[in-house]
Formats: sequence, C-alpha cells, structure tokens
Amino acid sequence: MKISNSFILGSVAVLVAAGGAKAADLPVKAKAIEYVKVCSLYGPGFYYIPGTDTCIKLGGYLRVDVLANSNVDNTGNTSGAAAARNRFTNGYTWRSREDLNIDTRTATEYGVVRTFFDATFNWTSDSYAGQGNGSTVYSPIGTVQAPNNANTGAVAAGTVGVYYAYIQFAGFTIGKAVSQFSAPWANYPGNNFDGLVGGGGTVTGVNQFTYTAEFGNGVSLSLSAQDQTAYYQAGVFNLGAPVTIAPPGALGIFGISDYAGTIAPDLVAMLRVDQAWGLFQASFAAHDNHVAYYGGNELTGHPEDKWGWAGQLALSIKNIPTGPGDTINLQGVYTNGATRYNIQDLAGSAGANAIFGSTGLAGAYQSIGFGVAPDSVFVTGGSQQLITTYGFRGAYVHNWNPYWNTSIYGAWAQVNYNGTAKGYICGLAGNGVGGTFAPLLVGGAALTSCNPDYSIAQIGTQTQWTPVKNLTFTADFTYTHLDQSFAGTIAYPGSASIGKPAAIYELKDQNTVTLLLRAQRNW
Repeated sequence: MKISNSFILGSVAVLVAAGGAKAADLPVKAKAIEYVKVCSLYGPGFYYIPGTDTCIKLGGYLRVDVLANSNVDNTGNTSGAAAARNRFTNGYTWRSREDLNIDTRTATEYGVVRTFFDATFNWTSDSYAGQGNGSTVYSPIGTVQAPNNANTGAVAAGTVGVYYAYIQFAGFTIGKAVSQFSAPWANYPGNNFDGLVGGGGTVTGVNQFTYTAEFGNGVSLSLSAQDQTAYYQAGVFNLGAPVTIAPPGALGIFGISDYAGTIAPDLVAMLRVDQAWGLFQASFAAHDNHVAYYGGNELTGHPEDKWGWAGQLALSIKNIPTGPGDTINLQGVYTNGATRYNIQDLAGSAGANAIFGSTGLAGAYQSIGFGVAPDSVFVTGGSQQLITTYGFRGAYVHNWNPYWNTSIYGAWAQVNYNGTAKGYICGLAGNGVGGTFAPLLVGGAALTSCNPDYSIAQIGTQTQWTPVKNLTFTADFTYTHLDQSFAGTIAYPGSASIGKPAAIYELKDQNTVTLLLRAQRNW
C-alpha cells in the first residue's frame, strides 16, 4: 500500500513538474505595436511618423475642368488663338489634375517647425497652330511623346507643377508660398475663374523670406522680401526696338521687353486684423525696374533703375444677415511701375490683350481691340516712364443650404500712360505719326485717336453643388469687356499661327465670355 501511494504521489509530482516546464516554455504574448499613432496637436488628419516626434498630414484633390469657348484653362480669352474667334479657337479645352500636399509639424522649444509642399500633376489639351502654308501643327503642353498619328504630330505626356515648398519656424516663412501682399482669398473672392484683375495673385506661390509678428487679438504684421522674376515682372519695354508681330507683341507699338539680371527682390509689408466679424488687410510693395541696355551691348548705355510701388486694401465681412456662412470680400489696389500687383500673373495674358471681332466699317477686314500693361517704357537715351494702374475686385457668396451656394463677382482695372510715354508711342501730335505706332499707319489706315490707356471690366457668377462631403461640382460663367482708347484703323501685319491675314482692321472695344465646368474631389 505504501509502495502504491508513493508511486502515485511521485507520478503526480512528475506530471506537475512536467506541466510547469511546458507552461514556462509557452511564448508570452507580445505587447501590440502601434505603427500609426494619431497626432491630435494640429487638428484632424495628422499622424506621427513612426519612430519620430514629427506629425505628418497628406492631402490634395482630383479636379477635372472643361472650358467652353477657350484655348486656355480658365484665364480668359484675351490673346492668341482663344481671342482669334476663328477656326483656331477651341470649342473646349480639357484639363485633368491631381494635387498632392504634404504638411509636417514638429514641436520644439522654439515653437512649431512646419514644412509644407504642394505639387500638381496635369494633363491639358492644347491648340493647333497655323504654319502659314495651309498646314497646322498641334502644340502639346508638357513632355512630348511620339506622334499618335501622321496628322496630329507629337502629343503631350502631361506636366508637373510645384506650387508651394516652404518652411515656417519662429515667425519666419522661407520658400515658395503665396505672396504676403495678396488677400487671403488671393484671386478668388467668390469664383474659380483664374483671370480676375484688380489685386495681387501668385496662387501658385512665390519664393520669399518673410517674418510675421503676432500682436494678439488677431493682429499681425508681415515683412517680406520676395522674388520678382517669376510672377511680378510685367515688362520694361524698349520702344527703340519695336517688333512688327502680334500677339503677344501687341502690334509692335510697345517694343520689346529688356530686363537685366536680378538685383533687388520686391519688398512687401502687410498688416492684418483677423477677427470673428471678418478681416481687414493693408499691403504695400516696392518693386525695382532694372533694365539692360538700349542696344546690343554695354556701349549703347542704359536707363537708370526706377522703383515702382503698389498699395492694396482688402476687407472681408462674415456673418451677414442674408444667411449662415454668407460672405462679402472686397479689395482695391493702386500701382505705379508695379503692374503685376493689379493685373496679376494669371489675368488673361497678364496684361497683353489682343482680341479680334467683327466690324461694320467699310474697307476694314475685321476689328481688333488691344491693350498692354508693362511696368515701364523707354526710348534710346531716355529714362523709364512708369505705368500707373488702379482697380478693384470683389464678390458676394450666398449659401442656399449646406449643399448649394451661388456667388456674384466682378473686377475692374484701369491702365494709364503718362504724357511722355504717350508721346513715345503716338508722336507729339498724338496721331501715331512720329511715334512707334507709325509703321501701322500705311495702306489706307488712319487713326482718329491714339491713346494706349485702356481698362478691363469683368463680371461673373458661380454656382456650386456639394452632394456629399468633399465632392463639388461647379459652373462658373465670366464676361470680360476690353475698353481700349485707340480709334480708327491700322494695318495689322497678320499672324500665321492664328490664321489672321495682313489687312486693315478697325480699332474697337471687344467683349468675350468663358464658361468653366468643374468636378473636384478633395481628400
């Protein structure tokens, strides 16, 4: 009996020991690794980059535009084939675009370090250009692929554009960002049309070095030095070297732009008050006009630099009685020798307008209206004559309900040449004889008024439908009126690329319209 009990107890002890050994050998469940950790410091959509204390957010949109009656994507039919109003004018232009932006932020003892990058990938249809011999060639936008057939020539493979690439740290903004001169809505007070005049632009960013001081209660002051070459040079036109083609040479009466190397950036100051009722902003910019030589080399001499300037006031009013979310945005601008702060870089052909139309004048083939807005003009041995402009833009946006909104918007800009500049262009008698206009007064052409001043007026309406969050369909209609001050007829030299013959044309105000249809999905 003792032997049996000892055997049983021993067996149990062995089994318990064996069981303990097996239990000890079982793998222990590892703690779950959080590969993606939400970063709540900077709002929704941010995550920590694994293994770092830096938060990142990816965003962007996919957009499809169809423009009716235009060869350009939503900037206005004011030059080239879009303004020719003949068989070279597209019935539609199509663009598909993907936008990608990357926002990173890191908390430091000096404050948040932020980097922001935004790029677009585009496929845009373009135009056929005449060759002057009864044939045409397609002008692709972007990298050229092999021809798709013998008749159309090469086709585009799309383009890549860098909009923004900047660093923000301790009040500094360094890199490519929207100009501090521009209002917060930039070119869009209540529209998607890109070509509004009447204020600053650079919606695709401009290289800058900016310091912003925050004073509390929504008050801030920004001081900035920004690159002028890419977006803020409207032209320093050498009237001693006139061309005889148009557009964009604008009939040869405004010479050829004659920039020298980059010397001074534009200097910008901006004061902003941003509160619950809306926003007020005052902006100022100084712009150096730096010319090369009167002729082909150093021995010909050059005009001295002249600084231009621009001033702008902007006002946004929110929470107006017409409905929740309704907004009024307004701005006005004045420039002298700094034209791009009014007629911004996407405004049609950026101030070089040549629009064709019909005529009822006997002896004239067609009509043409044109206006050019450089920063300055000069003649050999003379000084720069700065061009003055002023204008405004604004919009009212009404929300019918959470899904529908409609806006009404408008803009206007006036371009004025001083008396000396008018004398260079029109001659001292003001009739084009003796001035740079003279070569166009041949073959029966006759001016009754020679005046390079002009204005552009724009009015439009936009309706948007957002059936689900971040998906919006837009229809945007814009009417543009070019009010030019020339009158009479000229001997237009012709343009093979848009099929216009050399003939007598009536000088006449012109109108044009554009319709944008857009679908956009933000993510």
